[in-house]
Amino acid sequence: MNKNGILLEVVQVLSDLDLTILKAYITSDGGWFMDVFHVLDKQGQKVTDEKTIQHIEKALGPGSNIPGATKGSNSPGRSVGMHSIGDHTAIELKGPDRTGLLSEIFAVLAELQCNVMAAEVWTHRTRVACVVYVNDVSSGQAIEDACRLAGIEERLRHVLRGHGGGDDDDGDGRGAHTNFSAGSTHVDRRLHQLMHADMDLGGDGAPQGRPAADDGTAVTVEHCEEKDYSVVNVRCRDRPKLLFDIVCTLTDMQYVVFHAAVTSEGIYGIQELYIRRKDGRTLLKDEAEKVTKCLEAAISRRVSEGFTLELCGRDRVGLLSDVTRVLREHGLTVTRADVTTVGEQAVNVFYVRDASGQPVDMKTIEGLRGQVGQTVMLNVKKVPADKAPERTAGSMAKTSFFSFGGLFAKLGA
Repeated sequence: MNKNGILLEVVQVLSDLDLTILKAYITSDGGWFMDVFHVLDKQGQKVTDEKTIQHIEKALGPGSNIPGATKGSNSPGRSVGMHSIGDHTAIELKGPDRTGLLSEIFAVLAELQCNVMAAEVWTHRTRVACVVYVNDVSSGQAIEDACRLAGIEERLRHVLRGHGGGDDDDGDGRGAHTNFSAGSTHVDRRLHQLMHADMDLGGDGAPQGRPAADDGTAVTVEHCEEKDYSVVNVRCRDRPKLLFDIVCTLTDMQYVVFHAAVTSEGIYGIQELYIRRKDGRTLLKDEAEKVTKCLEAAISRRVSEGFTLELCGRDRVGLLSDVTRVLREHGLTVTRADVTTVGEQAVNVFYVRDASGQPVDMKTIEGLRGQVGQTVMLNVKKVPADKAPERTAGSMAKTSFFSFGGLFAKLGA
């Protein structure tokens, strides 16, 4: 049966199961919905393992109790917001980004006897947002003492403000912000919300004087006369979790996706979504412009350049502080980070680039490997940088995939 937000919940589960969506057909009208997803596993192979298939069926089936932000993982990093997730306390931070900021945040937490169990960090243009899960070093329990929490919050705010001090909000509401989260929102969705709040204040959009998307991304919003929908067309470099990012953004902007067709063409993902406002109306011109801007931002937040550093080793207090300090000393800035703890093992992924904007020197990587690799296993991968095919300005590529627009036109003929 159909209900508000059900599409996001389903796509969220598929995303948490590390399934890549190649194609999808989504349709809902009235009290029912039917969605078809063509998926591959994390290695890009067809899912054939019976246990995995049963796990997918259980996660999405009648007994799944969707929504379930922690489906597919016991890691606290999969969900945000219970003030204490098991024996963890969740901290939200956002503010102006700078080189070495993450190193300073983890150093302060280590100094305050907070053990980082999991963390998710995003940066976009000049801003950073992160959710960090900590517990007390000595007890291994969630931190609940109000005075201690207030002290942690004040220290983190000081770090976010930078060495120059200044007001928390820099006069425009976009300065340092810390919060002990108290909802049950999925971590990726919460990071989008934190970044989106910056957009409303002018902090997460494109710099003045140039377009928001310059990487081959094209987003348009049109009106479907046949069935009275607003049609969102997206064409951008394909990647995991692309559909989640788009559906999440539209849902949090209070729009409902009634029909959609999703496919891939080479390195590109193509999406056609038929939406209305919650009151059943189509989008006005200024709303369409805002949707375009917000989707371009949501798509680009997860795009990374440079290298990924995958570190695996025995977890200890201060490990993240030490690793991020070494990255800073080598002139590398962290654009995204995914920190998890599995048993006694720390599994951390950092997306890094040169702080000056220049390509990362391989000598830097080798020096990093020599210093970090002494204590943890380090795997370095270059982020693919495929060139976007040429296309005419302002045009949306026409593909042969199934289109609800074509179907509506035939039905109306």
